[in-house]
Amino acid sequence: MGTRNLPITYVLLLLTLLSSMVMGQQDIKNSTKYPIVVSTWPFKEAVRAAWRAVNSGFSAVDAVVEGCSTCEELRCDGTVGPGGSPDENGETTIDALVMNGATMEVGAVAAMRYVKDGIRAARLVMLHTKHTLLVGEQASAFAISMGLPGPTNLSSSESVEKWTKWKDGGCQPNFWKNVVPDGCGPYHSKDNIAFNEEACCKANLLEIVESRSSHVGLHNHDTISMAVIDKMGHVAVGTSTNGATFKIPGRVGDGPIAGSSAYADVEVGACGATGDGDIMMRFLPCYQVVESMRLGMEPKLAAKDAISRIARRFPDFVGAVFAIDKNGVHAGACHGWTFQYSVRIPEMDDVEVFTVLP
Repeated sequence: MGTRNLPITYVLLLLTLLSSMVMGQQDIKNSTKYPIVVSTWPFKEAVRAAWRAVNSGFSAVDAVVEGCSTCEELRCDGTVGPGGSPDENGETTIDALVMNGATMEVGAVAAMRYVKDGIRAARLVMLHTKHTLLVGEQASAFAISMGLPGPTNLSSSESVEKWTKWKDGGCQPNFWKNVVPDGCGPYHSKDNIAFNEEACCKANLLEIVESRSSHVGLHNHDTISMAVIDKMGHVAVGTSTNGATFKIPGRVGDGPIAGSSAYADVEVGACGATGDGDIMMRFLPCYQVVESMRLGMEPKLAAKDAISRIARRFPDFVGAVFAIDKNGVHAGACHGWTFQYSVRIPEMDDVEVFTVLP
C-alpha cells in the first residue's frame, strides 16, 4: 500500500520514526570520535595514562587526574610535581586544578606545601568541600586529613643545587621591581619612586615586560594542562605545576585559576594553557577560547585570538594555549616560543605530538 493512501497523521509518524532512526545511527557513528585526550607539551606518558583510564570507561575527571598525577610522579620538565622550581627560600610548592565541564565544579589548591599530590588534592577539594580553592599550609592540612601522604619535603637535590647557584649569583634574575638592593634581599621600596600616571606610561610598561623575558621559559615556567572527553562525551580539564623558578614566596600563578590555565564546558569544549602565568591570568585566555568557540569560532581562530589579545598588550609575553571543541577538532596557538601539544584519539595507535609555531 503506498503512502498516498495513508492518512496524513500516519505519514508524519512514519517520517518522524525514520528521522529518529537516522539520527540514532548518526549518533552511534559520531560516538567513535571519543574518547579524546589533549595535553600541553610532549608529555606522552601522562597522555597515555589518561588514555588508558578513559578508554577503560573511567570518567573524564578520573582520567585527567590519572594523567596529571603521572606527570607529577615523573616530574615532567622539572616544572610539575615535587623537586623542582624552588622559590626564593629554596622551597618547592604545588599549584593544581581540576574542572568538571559537565557540572562546572572546580577544585584547586595553590602554594600547597608538604604534599606532592597536587591534582589529587584538587579533586578532593572538589569532592569534599563547597569551596573552589584552598591555599598554603591550610591546603596541605586539608589534603593530609583527606588521606593523601604527608607532610613531605618537596625539595630535591636538583632543586637545592639550582637554588644554591642562584643565591651565589646574586639572586638574579628575580621577580622584584622598583626595589633595592640589586642583589639578594631583604628588599625595600625605592624612596624616590612616585607612583603616578607618568610611572604607568607605555614605555615603562614595556620595559617591565622586557625584563621578564630573560627568565621565563620552557624549563623554568611551565604547566601540564590536560583536557579529556570521555566515552559519554563529558569533558574535564586539569592542571599541575610547581610554579615559576625563584618566585617570591607565596606567589600563585595561573595554574589553579579556572579560565586561565584551563577551562571546560560540555556544551562547547575545552582549553589548556601554559606559559607566563602572571601575565596570562590577567586575561583568562582559556575562558575566552571556550566562549569564542561557543559563539561559533573554530578552535584554531579561537586560540589565536586569545593569544593575540595578550601579545598586543605584552609584546614580550611567552605562552600558549590549545583548544578542542566538542566534536574533537583541536588546534594550538603561541607567542614567544614554539609550542607543542599531545593528542590521543581512537584512530591513533599512540600519542601524537603537534607543533605550533609563533
